[in-house]
Amino acid sequence: MYSGLLIILLPLFIGYLLPPSGAARMRMVNKVLGWMVYIILFFMGISLAFIDDLGQSLLAILRYSLVSATCILICNVLALRLLEARHPWRHAQQHEALPSRLRMALESVKLCGVVAAGFCLGLSRWTPLTFASQIGEYALLLLLFLVGLQLRGNGMTVRQIVLNRRGMQVALVVVFSALAGGIIASLALGLPLRTGLALASGFGWYSLSGIMMTESFGPVIGSAAFFNDLLRELLAIMLIPSLIRRHRASALGLCGATSMDFTLPVLQRSGGMEIVSAAIVHGFILSLIAPLLMALFSA
Repeated sequence: MYSGLLIILLPLFIGYLLPPSGAARMRMVNKVLGWMVYIILFFMGISLAFIDDLGQSLLAILRYSLVSATCILICNVLALRLLEARHPWRHAQQHEALPSRLRMALESVKLCGVVAAGFCLGLSRWTPLTFASQIGEYALLLLLFLVGLQLRGNGMTVRQIVLNRRGMQVALVVVFSALAGGIIASLALGLPLRTGLALASGFGWYSLSGIMMTESFGPVIGSAAFFNDLLRELLAIMLIPSLIRRHRASALGLCGATSMDFTLPVLQRSGGMEIVSAAIVHGFILSLIAPLLMALFSA
């Protein structure tokens, strides 16, 4: 168990402990990381095609992803509303012109197309494709190393995290309420407890959760994790503008780990610059915790 956990976390920590890179190198890291996500999801789709009893497995993926997403998001929203009731977020409301939510949603859905393309190729049962899972393992290690570099490149210090109490509060509420939702989902689906907890540990980071869960639990659970977290991001894009006026913490918490990158423009333009620092701290904490929890529950 611990050797597998070490193999997963070692490249992440190595990348994080390396000295910060310059702006040009970080742009390159971000670009390579973007391509790696597409490549690994493509191989995840290939692995999915090699599952025995494929039709039954696809129904299981749909059931697992919908039930887990529902349980996790309901627990998140209830806990975040409780936080808002106990600690209201007073703010000066500002609005800017919103980016196209349809275009952002299509960017997320495009990743489903990459998985589908790999799946269609895998149906050919071409012999070299049987090595897809092994290639995916090595690609995952490289991805975690790049994620470590990216997190270090954000320059977030412990002092900055602690001082932004709102971002830290929302992140911790999201973590514990999501894990509670994962426990409920595991009971509802008849899955082992650690599988439900691992499904809840992605916090919307679908490009990582799908890959790590596939390596640990197989393509069915891995694909369910991918769609579970993708649904979270799509809901965040659509609901932030309407939620943020009266339920600011809920709008931020719904974004999960993506609040420091993909959904940050929507948060900023809906809630003003005031929410940006909390969003970055919130996303940073969840981006750091997500691979640790997934590795722990998957080991």
